[in-house]
Amino acid sequence: MKSSKDIKTIAVIGAGTMGQGIAFVSAKCGLQTLLYDVSADAVDKAELLINKLIEQNVSSNRMTDEEGKNCLSKIIFCKDFSAVKADVIIEAVIEKLEVKQQLFKDLAMINEPETIFASNTSSIPLTRIARGIPNEGRVVGMHFFNPAHIMKLVEVISGAGTDPAVATCIFELAERIGKTPVYAKDAPGFIVNRVARHYYVEALKLMEENVASFETIDRQMESLGFKMGPFRLMDLIGVDTNFSVTSSMFNAFHQDAKFRPSRIQEQKVDAGHHGKKSGRGFYEYGV
Repeated sequence: MKSSKDIKTIAVIGAGTMGQGIAFVSAKCGLQTLLYDVSADAVDKAELLINKLIEQNVSSNRMTDEEGKNCLSKIIFCKDFSAVKADVIIEAVIEKLEVKQQLFKDLAMINEPETIFASNTSSIPLTRIARGIPNEGRVVGMHFFNPAHIMKLVEVISGAGTDPAVATCIFELAERIGKTPVYAKDAPGFIVNRVARHYYVEALKLMEENVASFETIDRQMESLGFKMGPFRLMDLIGVDTNFSVTSSMFNAFHQDAKFRPSRIQEQKVDAGHHGKKSGRGFYEYGV
């Protein structure tokens, strides 16, 4: 089994907001990084946005011009699934069990048996994801937080069959790319999303019951010291992503009422109001 020192190449599957951030921090620390998405347009968009992110870091003196060029040179923007081969592959795709399982099964066909498969899942138990994957001991959770290029925390989650050496390798890899990792047991929502879920769910209930507007709720929470109110934060994460995680946890906890997804949030998703990335969520944004 590989140690963290043996990791030379990273592949990130999913070129959305999370995938872009993960690819950026990986390349920034000098790892050869491949960023793939099933959508060619998503790959092209990711390339533009990562270039913009590097430019912003250079202009704000968080990176030198040379460091920015080196970072970009480490990223391969890939549209060919057969080329997705690496020491560690991190999936950041849609929060659906069957999609993640099939992805890892397909990747197992073209990668070495010791390639580590890391899931950025927010809520799906790792044991379920790993089921049926060849050499399931290599499947581990590596849960970043949005925005991945800024937020320090990474949850390292072990499923029932995860090899402890794999979890240790991913923990050390997270440290290597400048993150603050913590070990977590396999449970719906793990640590942070289980605790934070009620920050969103209860805020949405207050809005549903006409106790206060979403703007007022945000102002109140921010005045208490939170950097972002729940609605502003949902818009940043993605209203669709947040709703998907809540739905997943609701089902994982056998429809426990305290995790009930919001009808208002569901309506936002149905309307395509996915937050900052779509130009409109609870708030409106310039596109």
